[in-house]
Amino acid sequence: MTHTHRLGHLSVLVSGAGVAGPALALCLARYGARVTVVEKAPALRGDGFAVDFRGHVHRRVLGAMGVWDEVHARQTHMGRQTVVDADGTPRVDLPAEMMSGDVEIFRGELAKILHERTEDTVEYVFGDSVATLTDTGDGVDVTFERGAPRRFDLVVGADGLHSRTRRLVFGDESRYLRFQDHYVAGFGIPNHLGLDRTGRLYSEPGRAVCVGNYDGDPERAGALLVFRSQRLAYDRGDVTAQKRILRERFAGMGWEAPSVLKALEEADDLYFDAIAQIHVDRLTKGRVALLGDAGYGATMGGMGTGVAIVGAHVLAGELALAGGDHRTAFAEYETRIRDFAKGCQKISGNAGPFFAPPTERRIRSRDRMYRLLSHRLMASFFKRLTEKAATGIELREYPAA
Repeated sequence: MTHTHRLGHLSVLVSGAGVAGPALALCLARYGARVTVVEKAPALRGDGFAVDFRGHVHRRVLGAMGVWDEVHARQTHMGRQTVVDADGTPRVDLPAEMMSGDVEIFRGELAKILHERTEDTVEYVFGDSVATLTDTGDGVDVTFERGAPRRFDLVVGADGLHSRTRRLVFGDESRYLRFQDHYVAGFGIPNHLGLDRTGRLYSEPGRAVCVGNYDGDPERAGALLVFRSQRLAYDRGDVTAQKRILRERFAGMGWEAPSVLKALEEADDLYFDAIAQIHVDRLTKGRVALLGDAGYGATMGGMGTGVAIVGAHVLAGELALAGGDHRTAFAEYETRIRDFAKGCQKISGNAGPFFAPPTERRIRSRDRMYRLLSHRLMASFFKRLTEKAATGIELREYPAA
């Protein structure tokens, strides 16, 4: 790596320590940048859904980051997931590669890997968040909810679908969030079905219950609830209200819904949100950039973690190529990531209707289609189909770190 590719003169604040933030921190720190990651949670979050990677682009980027082997070693080894009738009778098997890609890992495990690789070279500040951002042209003045004000050369918002960085710099969330007519909830439940790295999916018109065991734990499983709805008004911080919504929406549903709702009452790890996408006019403004879900997020089905990992690789690589010149690097980042992210978002629009088709007829149609796609004669076609969006970018050669 030549001197011009070193970024030791650059101070970067990254908001968010999910996956996108630590991934960017890893890439930037290897070029010598001074990186601070601020996270509102009091500690690294170890929970979250399983996320998957598929195709040569994801593998190349994870390899360049030096984490492919560890991701592969900590993968879930999730098997087939089965669509069932109300009495549990199998209707169709969904192949592992469809639901879990080439390799699948819990989001929390991936965050842990990235944090472990960066904790000695990156400053992490937990239990705090950005309050204000002022781009002065030659730097960004930042105030925090708890810590003292500081100044950085660049700020990157990697703080998720409901990004505060995006709101402060680019405008209110209502301008960018596109609701996809569905909501999703996830939480841990007892493994009363005795599942071992397999899952079950049951759908009724406009709602679905999924139960899966991803890690082989005989005691624990995970529940996923999806339902079709108009936009709901609720407090994102009010877990009691969210549980009430779920009880109302899934009342009277068959299969394992009653036992899942019973487990919901005791759940302390509920995730509840709209299935939505983020569409911004631009990913950068002045010295501030958006990465991952903050800039091109989709709640589920859009390979958001894969896109975020690729985005981090590209953003850091372009800054290295440009010697830290953010104007040049940000422009290249926009050009190279935008269409790729849009392509992945496009397939995420099918997530809600896949889990919770609106009619019985649509449910039967879905099952027939996936029964056909899971046939061994269709296996290679199906693999290409699932990888198309994930490989829809031509990566540049970046300086070795």
